[in-house]
Amino acid sequence: MIERNRHMTLLGKEVKLSMFSKLFDSFLVHYLERFNDHCFIVKVGDNEYTIGEGNPEFKIIVNKDIPKKDVLVSAELALGEAYMRKDIEIEGDLFKALCVVLGHVNKDSINKKVLSSLFNVGLKKKDQKQQVSSHYDLGNDFYSLWLDKTMSYSCAYFKHEDDSLEDAQYQKVHHILDKLYLKEGMTLLDIGCGWGFLLIEAARKYGVKGYGCTLSEEQWKKGQERIKEFGLEGQVEIELIDYRDVAASGRTFDRIVSVGMLEHVGRPNFPLYMEDASTMLNDGGLFLLHYISDPSEKESSAWIRKYIFPGGCLPSLREIVSIAYDYDFNVIDVESLRLHYYKTLMHWYNNFQGVRDQVEKARGTEFVRMWDLYLCGCAAGFYIGNMDLHQILMTKDVNNELPLTRWY
Repeated sequence: MIERNRHMTLLGKEVKLSMFSKLFDSFLVHYLERFNDHCFIVKVGDNEYTIGEGNPEFKIIVNKDIPKKDVLVSAELALGEAYMRKDIEIEGDLFKALCVVLGHVNKDSINKKVLSSLFNVGLKKKDQKQQVSSHYDLGNDFYSLWLDKTMSYSCAYFKHEDDSLEDAQYQKVHHILDKLYLKEGMTLLDIGCGWGFLLIEAARKYGVKGYGCTLSEEQWKKGQERIKEFGLEGQVEIELIDYRDVAASGRTFDRIVSVGMLEHVGRPNFPLYMEDASTMLNDGGLFLLHYISDPSEKESSAWIRKYIFPGGCLPSLREIVSIAYDYDFNVIDVESLRLHYYKTLMHWYNNFQGVRDQVEKARGTEFVRMWDLYLCGCAAGFYIGNMDLHQILMTKDVNNELPLTRWY
């Protein structure tokens, strides 16, 4: 009965009966046939197969078939690598295609035994420095091509639909600083401070004394340049140091912020991270944690781990809130910025397309196709709800001196 139904579907789409057996020799077609809640075309050689009902939204062109064993180990990894190599191509809207594909492959199991090298990475300081450097030390010249002038590489905050990326990044930083309820003379720690924009804005607007730590040499260099540019020597300091070493030094702060860094810590280190943050925060102080979250506690994407963020792990909201209470934190506000990150990533993706030829000439075709997939795929992931972005505001112990609403 199954074969008869397939046969009729193929005839209905005017695919020749003589090609029936050859077409279904492709396991990839079998696999994609499940994605029939949308209509799209799969082209294998000279033959096309329509999946779903209605008008096709895009076409997947299979230039070289993907072995069945690779799809079964991790369909997402196999499809991602095939796209990078041009073994498969997308004709039509890449974002729309990725929304469909990621909506399904995210539910598939991964053979972690085969991919043990991706999921059993080191969590020691030297390991995590290497993991961070592999992504963030691609070069300030590379990131400056498609990030906005603030060099902010995290979720922006769009107050209006037509906000520019630069405006939205300013708004994100000040949205965070407003939540931290800063006062002149306070000390602010930024764990994973990137290129230092948030610290510089905090020092300039609120007169706080800022300290940032990063493991990226490129970000550290840019941070030093910015401190000098704004004449903030002695008021803002950025060090190339692990957050664990800051905690071990005994330094404490009135406020702590961490934007997009928790994802690099690794699940076994979440309690240590929260314990160190608590140790470094003065009683009554505020801690704002801004991070990409996963609705579940499953391990993150095999493709992302291999090509984008080695050792990356997305915490769920519930596990971080639970751990927070183990280390003297009280959660006073939680905000989801999921759609803000979708919009941020689409800005980055479109900016990247504007310099794509330049990057391809310098770094090769596989590299730019990898970044196409990363930026557009993450935008799709946020759009369909595979990922979220949460800001959690916490106090160390009890603080009764704050305004009654978040709108302060």
